[in-house]
Amino acid sequence: MAITLTEPAAERVRAFLEKRGKGIGLRLGVKTTGCSGMAYVLEFVDELDEHDKVFEDRGVKIVVDPKSLVYLDGTELDFVREGLNEGFKFNNPNEKDRCGCGESFSV
Repeated sequence: MAITLTEPAAERVRAFLEKRGKGIGLRLGVKTTGCSGMAYVLEFVDELDEHDKVFEDRGVKIVVDPKSLVYLDGTELDFVREGLNEGFKFNNPNEKDRCGCGESFSV
């Protein structure tokens, strides 16, 4: 099981953590929502939970709870700029469908 980052994503996370001044890494997760069933969640981690799985890639700690890991295993997190928009993009091999607005996905 693994979660990875592209170099642009790792650079962005390191810059956010440095600017924030605290935090041990980035938490990736999923929540139930939207028309396709699940949505990705990104947040900073200040403390680990007892059952968290921790990955490290390109000098960044990636924290995932066991329930989300089932859906996120093999995912690569990227940071992309498309026109005037920029943001994190999940390249998830488990994703089977995505809603039209891009808000949610299903596996």
